[in-house]
Amino acid sequence: MSYTGTERRIHKVFVTRNTEYHVRRNICVGVRDRRTGEWLHGHIALRSRISGGIRFTDSGVSATDDKPGIGESLFITAGTRDLVTSPVVAIERPERAIVMSYEH
Repeated sequence: MSYTGTERRIHKVFVTRNTEYHVRRNICVGVRDRRTGEWLHGHIALRSRISGGIRFTDSGVSATDDKPGIGESLFITAGTRDLVTSPVVAIERPERAIVMSYEH
C-alpha cells in the first residue's frame, strides 16, 4: 500500500444530502450524485481544495478548522470561485475499488 493512489487513509468521502465529495489530502478527486450514483465530471469542486468547514447557527455563520465535521458545510476554494455545500451528513472511507477508479 505504499502507492499514494491506493492508500485509503488519505482519502475521505464527505457525504451531503445529494452529493458525495471524494477527497484526497484536502483535494477533491471525485464528485458523485447520491441519487444516481453517477460521477459528475464537470463539477466545480473537482481538483479544488477543501479549505475548511462552515457552521450555520442561530447567531450567524462561523468558519471551522481545515477538518470539516458532520453538520458543517464544506468550504471549497475553486479557482476564482468558492463553493459552500449543504451540511455533511456522514464522513466515510471509500472502498479500494472506488479509490482505484479516481481520475489521476
